[in-house]
Amino acid sequence: MFRLPVVSRIGQQLARFAAAEQGNIAVIFAIALVPVLTFVGAAVDYSRAVQARTSMQSALDSTALMVSKDLSSGTITTSQINTKAQSYFNALFTATNSLPSVTVAATYTASTSMGSTIQVTGTGTYTTSFMKIAGFPTLDVGADSTSAWGLVRMRVALVLDNTGSMAQDGKMAAMQTAAKNLVDQLSALAKTSGDVYISVVPFAKDVNVGASNYSKYWVDFSDWDAANGTCNSRNNWGQCTSWTPANHNTWTGCVVDRDQDYDTKNTTPTSGNVGTLFPADQYSYCNTSSSSYLQPIMPLSYDWSSLKSRIDDMKPTGNTNQGIGLAWGWLTLSAGDPMNAPAKDPNYTYKEAIVLLSDGLNTQNRWYSNASQIDARQKKLCDNAKAANITIYTVQVNTGSDPTSGVLQYCASGTDKFYLVTSASQTVSVFKDIGTSLSKLRVAR
Repeated sequence: MFRLPVVSRIGQQLARFAAAEQGNIAVIFAIALVPVLTFVGAAVDYSRAVQARTSMQSALDSTALMVSKDLSSGTITTSQINTKAQSYFNALFTATNSLPSVTVAATYTASTSMGSTIQVTGTGTYTTSFMKIAGFPTLDVGADSTSAWGLVRMRVALVLDNTGSMAQDGKMAAMQTAAKNLVDQLSALAKTSGDVYISVVPFAKDVNVGASNYSKYWVDFSDWDAANGTCNSRNNWGQCTSWTPANHNTWTGCVVDRDQDYDTKNTTPTSGNVGTLFPADQYSYCNTSSSSYLQPIMPLSYDWSSLKSRIDDMKPTGNTNQGIGLAWGWLTLSAGDPMNAPAKDPNYTYKEAIVLLSDGLNTQNRWYSNASQIDARQKKLCDNAKAANITIYTVQVNTGSDPTSGVLQYCASGTDKFYLVTSASQTVSVFKDIGTSLSKLRVAR
């Protein structure tokens, strides 16, 4: 039998292999497999490194804040900064599986003209699982945080629901404890008088601005005069033909929402523009003889004891109008009448925030008795306040079956600043978390 030479037969076999489509696919797949796995693995490694860096950033933020407090209070000396920073970071950092060793360095800068700063830098090495195939066995991970003090001041309005439903499930007592704890937490940030100011705004359908303000130009008594007074004579049909309004000093101190659209702004009242004034209301719960007396607003103050006393005195009463509480919270942070926030020193940077807690959906304001219309006004107000660089935290205490409040979620300055509380006991920890977040407003990255 005739046979091809061996070399010839091998050549023919190679030719047939080269022409076979199935063989080509296998070869191509084998060649492509390494870079494909490398790309997929790189995404996994990168994602893990980013998560580790996020955890590092959070720990550095808290470390910078804590070291700055220690320095400003004299708890540590400048020679102890690095050791203290590393100690704080080690206690706070949670991504030790990804970054088992992070080196922290702290730099302190003292300045009487620009304010003191502490910069904390962290560096670590992430060991890759997949990228080492492509020649990258490690990734450098780093972050830094700077805390400034001396020229950063804070003003916070506590806007607190005093409506009747707060009497249920221990909500009022829990809120009072949480709010007083927050006063303590924020007051600890102040090293000199005026570093931190806090206001308290109890709200229901109305707010109480204080009956002693009855002679102030910014109170509009137009509607109040028509509803409070004495009829001197009536016609044959019983209609009053002569009316004497009551003395304004009998007003109990409450006001309703301002005319639209001033109800959504912090416009300073002007005697010549009635829309900017605040309509007086003889709200029964504003009478001091009421067992459910709606406490007056307390303007910005650093009298911590008085602030906590005002919180202690709050009682649940009336319907829910979050918008009016929020509006007056903003007004307490604003210069000029009616709340006259202390003038700001141009040598300082100011951080301003509102903490709004409510246990239910809106039920009544000056015009409406349904949540959707009241919410629409409130959303405009929140947009305006946030545009003015007011940071808004919102808390919904929902111990019943209410839906999650859309307007409270909308008003919060970010998803991380809305809190849903399903048990009154959670309020204290939520306010503590807000206090920590407020403290971090002093941290500049």
